[in-house]
Amino acid sequence: MLCFVENVFSQGSFKLIDNAKKQSVKFKLINNLIVFPIEVNGKTLNFILDSGVGRTILFNINYNDSIPLYNIKKIKLQGLGKDDAVDAILSENNTFKLNNIIGTNVSLYVIFDDSFDLSSKLGITVHGIIGFDILKDFIVTINYGINKLTFTNTLNYKPQKCKKCETLPLEFNMLKPYINVGVKLENNPTKIIPVKLLIDSGGSDAMWLFENSSPEILAPSKYFEDFLGEGLSGSVYGKRAIIEALVIGQFEFERPTVSFPDSLSVAHARKFEDRNGSIGATVLNRFIVTLNYGNNQITLKKGSKFKEPFRYNMSGLELVHNGKVLVKEQDNSSFKFSDKINSSENSTVRLDYNFKYSFKPSYRIHKVTQGSAAHKAGLLKDDIIVKINGNYTYGMKLEEIVDYFYKKENTKINMVIERNSQNYTYQFKLENILN
Repeated sequence: MLCFVENVFSQGSFKLIDNAKKQSVKFKLINNLIVFPIEVNGKTLNFILDSGVGRTILFNINYNDSIPLYNIKKIKLQGLGKDDAVDAILSENNTFKLNNIIGTNVSLYVIFDDSFDLSSKLGITVHGIIGFDILKDFIVTINYGINKLTFTNTLNYKPQKCKKCETLPLEFNMLKPYINVGVKLENNPTKIIPVKLLIDSGGSDAMWLFENSSPEILAPSKYFEDFLGEGLSGSVYGKRAIIEALVIGQFEFERPTVSFPDSLSVAHARKFEDRNGSIGATVLNRFIVTLNYGNNQITLKKGSKFKEPFRYNMSGLELVHNGKVLVKEQDNSSFKFSDKINSSENSTVRLDYNFKYSFKPSYRIHKVTQGSAAHKAGLLKDDIIVKINGNYTYGMKLEEIVDYFYKKENTKINMVIERNSQNYTYQFKLENILN
């Protein structure tokens, strides 16, 4: 999740071409984040669709990307985290293309701080974040169940009658959408406390609440301190907990996970004094979400994940991509018998295998939460994950490994790790310390 200083500059526009009424786009859902490709000035880049940002941001740009940028000037950006604002440039009059969608005169920020590295945490190269700039010009439907975005021309949109849907008003501040919902907290579990939350598709958590943003918003008695994510201005830490309920119109979720970020890390975000926190992708992905910025509305329809229980990472491990390793693999495509097989009982058959070498992804431990199951087992920062529950990790995607940490309580985790060029085996069980 990012927030930053807004500068006044020209506002570009996106539109459908060739008389198209809508454009559907498939996306990858990684750690609950929507990742899809867009051309910027003729170069295809991967973007996160983040309703929590007002302006488009590029990062992780290197010399090989060769992206022409126009009308640039130096600026400072402030984001989540305790650190200072970072150096960046503002570029105007850029052209974006997404199939039959063209964006012209688009302004964007570019940051060159290597420490802000989402790619290593997602296991896929991500070059930027886009939100309001493209969402404002269409009716946008996010179908998390089939990984599809649909951008519809506002003049061609006809809302379907849906008794099981809920259409709620949006309020905008600094180009970001907010919704009024309710929460039930430990100190009064039957009372619905009204809160105003940012709709943040770029935040992978279920929700954030800002302690003391309202007299009744306090962290529950059971919580643990944890790393919550990376902001533009540094790491964000806070308390992870469970609250009694989240109420969104007719929908009520019992015992959702929630994070209470450290007040210094979100000081910039709290400049909008009416804000009490945010709703993230772990809630949004339970719906088919339709954003209608033109009419200040959001429509929510139950999706395939609606009834899934809320879980958090019970391992205490934060993993990142660690480059690639050279792996020797048996090449079954060239497998052969060296002798003919016959019916003789004394026949000897020798099997010949050829092997191939290829580069495969490697993953390492980026952070270990103090007091967590993995910490107590003895795992350390920078340990390289070789196997998990008998499976070599080089054959897995990052999210497939992390998914093990969201299983049921007491699920056994067996890990082989590499440390100082030696392999070690560790075992632990997932612990739900919030029950």
